[in-house]
Amino acid sequence: MPQISERAVLMPASPIRRLAPLAEEAKKRGTKVYHLNIGQPDLKSPKVGLDALKQIDREILEYSPSDGFLSLREKLVGYYDQYQIKLSPDDIIVTSGGSEAVLFAFMSCLNPGDEIIVPEPAYANYMAFAISAGAVIRPITSSIEDGFALPSIERFEELINERTRGILICNPNNPTGYLYTRKEMNNIRDLVKKHDLFLFSDEVYREFIYTGSPYISACHLEGIEQNVVLIDSVSKRYSECGIRIGALITKNQTLRNAVMKFCQARLSPPLLGQIVAEASLDAPREYSIHTYEEYIERRNCLIDELNKLPGVYSPIPMGAFYTVARLPIDNSDRFCEWCLREFSYEGATIMMAPASGFYSEPGLGDNEVRIAYVLEKPELKKAIQVLGKALEAYPGRVSY
Repeated sequence: MPQISERAVLMPASPIRRLAPLAEEAKKRGTKVYHLNIGQPDLKSPKVGLDALKQIDREILEYSPSDGFLSLREKLVGYYDQYQIKLSPDDIIVTSGGSEAVLFAFMSCLNPGDEIIVPEPAYANYMAFAISAGAVIRPITSSIEDGFALPSIERFEELINERTRGILICNPNNPTGYLYTRKEMNNIRDLVKKHDLFLFSDEVYREFIYTGSPYISACHLEGIEQNVVLIDSVSKRYSECGIRIGALITKNQTLRNAVMKFCQARLSPPLLGQIVAEASLDAPREYSIHTYEEYIERRNCLIDELNKLPGVYSPIPMGAFYTVARLPIDNSDRFCEWCLREFSYEGATIMMAPASGFYSEPGLGDNEVRIAYVLEKPELKKAIQVLGKALEAYPGRVSY
């Protein structure tokens, strides 16, 4: 039998999706599953976007330009201007979700064996994209004890060698909800400038910041304009994960030309998705306000309920709609599987993402889970009640 590639063997299974078959089995048994495992917003997409989808009147569903419709990119210029990010349409390449933007950035910037430094815990698919590009992630671990703040720049310096090509950050962070401070961003800027590195900055959660601290984009950092690759997506801010529209943004013309070769190879980003995304940019301000207020209420509800549970600790996330919580358990993978295979309380169980999948090194995150607060508050409270009962019954419970 022919052997599959080493790349395929190394590719990690998604910690977010790999438990899905167990959840389906639980549902077939009649168990209600509270889904806190994936960042799929439950809020309605903007009406203007849905209306645009319903009103599509075309006789041919054609290819779009490889970098996306100019009209969409022009509208995006206005969107980013609200955040003092000054762009031209040519700085923006429309991609098939933020995931393709990360992949194309890695494929265009990194050679096989090149290294990128990534603060962890980090979005699990970054590892998959790095493997696809033949690159190596050098993790730098943050700690739940200090709220997952950025590790010291001295620790970054220790990892830099002749193979280092870039730093990847997610701000606000998935999975921790951490928001990088101005000082931390300036420290990253100085490091990028000193070693002439790429700075890949995933900023898809910029709308969801729950603190008085300012949002500092990588595009705000002076002196490294040619080094910055901004990753974005409409998935979260408009509850439009399924239309698969993201963006890769760079002022580096050489890099843009390289990325365009990959864009041309995949022909074009989704036609229908671009139509919906462009219309959604006209969503009324009330839509964003309602979405923001709903998430901040959910965050407060979740953290209050979590930290009431014996042995459970979660820092207060400052952005996005996730938190990483420490649980009194022996192994997060076993616990999350056990919840779906063997446990129910009043006919319900809970599905979470084991945090081990957000770290590169084995053993890290074994007592942590990522929780996405994508349920309405009454459901969220019930889910955490079920979690508390699961922790009481779990045979691998430990004390701290």
